[in-house]
Amino acid sequence: MNGGEGTRPPGRDRRAQAVRPRPGRERVTADPPSVAVVGGGVAGLAAATVLAERGVRVVLHEREPVLGGRVAGWPVALPGGARATMTRGFHAFFRQYYNLRGLLRRADPALDMLTGLPDYPLVHSSGLRDGFRRVPRTPPWSALGFVALSPSFRPRDLPALRPAVALSLLDVRTRRVHERLDDVSAHDFLDALGFPAAARHLAFEVFSRSFFADPRELSAAEMALMFHIYFLGSSEGLLFDVPREPFPQALWDPLVRHLTGCGVEVRTSAPVEAVLPGPSGPSGGRLVVDGAGCRPYDAVVLALDVGGLKGVVGRSPRLGDAGWRARVARLRNAPPFLVSRLWLDRPVAPGRPGFLGTGGYGALDNVSVLSHWEGEAARWSARTGGSVVELHAYALPSTAVREVEEKGLVDRLHQVYPETRHARVVAARHEWRADCPLFAVGGYRDRPTVRTPDPAVVVAGDLVRTDLPVALMERAATSGFLAANTLLERWGVRGETLWTVPDRGRSALLRALARRFGALR
Repeated sequence: MNGGEGTRPPGRDRRAQAVRPRPGRERVTADPPSVAVVGGGVAGLAAATVLAERGVRVVLHEREPVLGGRVAGWPVALPGGARATMTRGFHAFFRQYYNLRGLLRRADPALDMLTGLPDYPLVHSSGLRDGFRRVPRTPPWSALGFVALSPSFRPRDLPALRPAVALSLLDVRTRRVHERLDDVSAHDFLDALGFPAAARHLAFEVFSRSFFADPRELSAAEMALMFHIYFLGSSEGLLFDVPREPFPQALWDPLVRHLTGCGVEVRTSAPVEAVLPGPSGPSGGRLVVDGAGCRPYDAVVLALDVGGLKGVVGRSPRLGDAGWRARVARLRNAPPFLVSRLWLDRPVAPGRPGFLGTGGYGALDNVSVLSHWEGEAARWSARTGGSVVELHAYALPSTAVREVEEKGLVDRLHQVYPETRHARVVAARHEWRADCPLFAVGGYRDRPTVRTPDPAVVVAGDLVRTDLPVALMERAATSGFLAANTLLERWGVRGETLWTVPDRGRSALLRALARRFGALR
């Protein structure tokens, strides 16, 4: 899926929709323009890839010593001299992440670096347990099958459901759902829906937690869009793949080899301070300022997180206009989250899943047993007889104390997997971060789009409004491709064809019912 060919991405969903670029030349001709891509996460890597493949001279600036952004990894030392890779936590590579997968195929056309997990079980402290392995994959039977097979739904709960509200989820369209639901919190929407408490967590709040947000803070539009992407918009949305090796080895090192082969200059540990008008004035190039000095470019891609974007814009007083700058300044980060990785001296019990979502266990949101599916962790476990587990706590309160939360996650692990009570922790590494975007109630209007008031500057990242049914890593990759396409249009070059799940309910009958009887028309 490169070169804007428009061929359908590998997969089983025939209703995936193409978003085609404007016509143009195959590549830049004559003197190629230069572009600074600021940010080496998924969005920046996607933008750099498409631009370089079309003949643009690209310099990729990344403030950290490693690439990948929130999907990065870096080496750590374990007791005894062993080396391992630490990351910011588990990421699920869903099969309808067409654009992210299209990016990764540049280095691995068959995606052999990924492997599927057989199920995505969810367990509640009350004893209820759900999974997706037996759920039908074709919408709307996927959602109906989940309800029918889930022990979280009891016959006595059904009268509390409000069908008129539920019907509104059957015809989700990106722009329209934000017009209807952006000023409502996910918590209030779920109250209106009347879901039973356990099912509410397992079927819906898991999405809000994926955004590192408390449901009281998260826009209901984003939650509804997620429900569409994973339950009702795609037949590929319930199960996912994971990398066979840590992120750098599996994903980014091979992609960097592709980028350097296309002529990209990759500069790590090179934070950008500011973007200034070039010597030719507002209609010309831009100057990018970093620790090495000031360098001119024909255009700039700002593929940064919230803090990075606000920082660069704040230090670039002539970038954009007053309204755009004010909207950027109002962007917010989600609450902090904690990732704890433990190297244990003994295995977990046989049959433990590679990934388990949890509810009702305090701050603990999920448990990964990396040694079940990641090569590096599996090799360490084979050598030592131990196991490698990872614990996540999303959307922690601002008053949370890091040391207390770290201990609390381990205590909760002992509740979920009692055999770990007797395990010795050989090594532990913890990541406490607060740099994910918050899709707050009423915040859609303020979120930047790819285009800015400055035609030579575009924005990419998972914080960006794309008006397409994408989220999380897929939104980052999609926005990076869109940013590249926007610049290529200026130079008469055809960009990348994008693919998404359908941006509407799949069934004409259900869409008609939603329009006729839905409470949120």
